[in-house]
Amino acid sequence: MGTPLGQQPRAPDISAMTPTQRAERLYDRVMSAAERGLADSVQFFIPMALQAYEAIGDLNADQRYDLGRLAEVAGDARIATAQADTILRAQPDHLLGLILASRAARLRNDERAAGRHLERLARVEEAERRKQLPEYLLHQNDIDMALNEWRQRSGT
Repeated sequence: MGTPLGQQPRAPDISAMTPTQRAERLYDRVMSAAERGLADSVQFFIPMALQAYEAIGDLNADQRYDLGRLAEVAGDARIATAQADTILRAQPDHLLGLILASRAARLRNDERAAGRHLERLARVEEAERRKQLPEYLLHQNDIDMALNEWRQRSGT
């Protein structure tokens, strides 16, 4: 049943959520606001989202990618680079790690490094996708967009 006309939907009680659920909810909110060009909302929710990911503790590759993407939206190349490096240290061909490394390099104005990461992404993509990691399915659109960017850069 929908919300009665004239009433705003009630915000979810995030105090009842786990740290992971809070982080995911805030990630979705920031990314949605960024896609819609709502800079004020992005700036408001970014600190909360970053804090939420810190509260999780030991992050998996998907969570590190999300944290790195938040840092990218915030313009923080240091955090984005650190998350990409951590993912790639554990799994050198991880598609999300390579995408994040490319984006972090671009934040640092290092187009050569960004291109190298995209090239590596294209080389390992087929073998990596066969692993069917849950985060690959979750971020399939990001992977496809990065591969399209590589094709445009390389002319293939």
